[in-house]
Amino acid sequence: MAGVTLRSKTITSLFWSFFERIGQQAIQFIIAIILARLLAPAEFGLIAMLTIFMAVAQAFIDSGFGSALIQKQDTTHLDECSIFYFNIAVGVFAAVILCLAAPLIASFYNMPLLTRLTRVLSLNLVINSFGLIQTVLLSKRVDFKSQLKASLIATFLSGILGIAMAYRGYGVWSLVAQSLSQNLLCIGLLWFFLRWRPSLIFSFDALRSMFSFGSRLLFSGLLETVFQNIYLVVIGKIFSPVELGFYSRAKHSVDLPVTSVAGSVSRVMYPVFSAIQSDKDQLKRGLKKALTSMALLNFPVMIGLAVVAKPLVLILLTDKWLPCVPYLRLLCFVGLLYPLHLINLNVLKAQGRSDLFLRLEILKKILVVIAIVITYRWGISALIMGQIAVSVLAYYLNSYYTGRLLQYHFFEQIMDVAPLFLISVLMGCIVYAITFFAFESHVLLLISQVGVGSILYISLCYFFKNASFMAVMDKVMPEPRRH
Repeated sequence: MAGVTLRSKTITSLFWSFFERIGQQAIQFIIAIILARLLAPAEFGLIAMLTIFMAVAQAFIDSGFGSALIQKQDTTHLDECSIFYFNIAVGVFAAVILCLAAPLIASFYNMPLLTRLTRVLSLNLVINSFGLIQTVLLSKRVDFKSQLKASLIATFLSGILGIAMAYRGYGVWSLVAQSLSQNLLCIGLLWFFLRWRPSLIFSFDALRSMFSFGSRLLFSGLLETVFQNIYLVVIGKIFSPVELGFYSRAKHSVDLPVTSVAGSVSRVMYPVFSAIQSDKDQLKRGLKKALTSMALLNFPVMIGLAVVAKPLVLILLTDKWLPCVPYLRLLCFVGLLYPLHLINLNVLKAQGRSDLFLRLEILKKILVVIAIVITYRWGISALIMGQIAVSVLAYYLNSYYTGRLLQYHFFEQIMDVAPLFLISVLMGCIVYAITFFAFESHVLLLISQVGVGSILYISLCYFFKNASFMAVMDKVMPEPRRH
């Protein structure tokens, strides 16, 4: 019964988590299209220059204690309150540091406007520090329905504000207002939906009990955050804000579907994996199902996006964004393996092996530095090709310890997802061939490519009787199709 209950709870949670991400990303996608039409690429480039600084500061606010709270099975109200107050203190401290460092950041990029932008955006750190416990507790309870409502409402209302300000000519400040209002609304709604309230209690001993696990995740998270955004720093420093704007728009377009798939599955599977951490066989089965399920969704989306990149950009963003198409196509191959990275790392965290997690992060970041040093002189496209090479090597490294812990090694994982990759590539080649036919408009070309690609992918999965696809079909059409 326990297994059935966990399975049912996991499926329900995956549903709400997936629809939260899809809903939020869909709204953000529409808002981003409108803003991209109203604003110049250079204005997006200015915000992209600050992304790494905001992201690193945000990683400090979590401090690894959020993940530690999920992984720990016997948490108390004292633990929760201690982490709550600690996060607020770190949030305020990080915001002050950023405000003081703002002139240095502006000087680094030789962009005076960044001083004011940095100081205003640092308010996000204080705002977000009030919401970590709510998010962690909802995730630990595998309650993503409340997070769905909060994120959708906040994203929609903040998007309306951003669009209105962009239309009135506020330029880059419309993006700042959108960011601040979205975080403020989301945190306020999480407090409304979750009735947890802090007591006036605090214990350093409570923090210390989770420090060993959390501190390694903090350092790992900082490394991941820095190196996830390091290309924005390199491109922003070496190239112009316009070029950075093109790169950041391409990256955002790839991140949108990737995080919808990977993020929604990952944040459900981590607490689920943590709950079954002592059952290695069940954990291996869960990992295998998660990997193949994410490949089933992500592979065709990434390869399909690479194929339709040009008409998609022309239709949605207009020809002023056309230079981002080559970057978009290459970044799709970086995003191809990202969900598989994430799910392997979740297993390590669920097993409490933050030491291995940290070791992996350090090794992978060394590879990133080597790739940047080798490729930066040949331009942005070369930098992205370096990312692709690192992604392949990093997947081998991420699956190495999973293989040792669960006897589910790299080549076995590759063999499980390879059929879906080959089907997706075949679909992509046929869809790309459609571009050689004469179409009256880019809209008609895009509709034809998406329609043919979708039907073809489903047909190929059915023809080859792919196990993951057939499992989905069994859930969608259980018994009737067998009679």
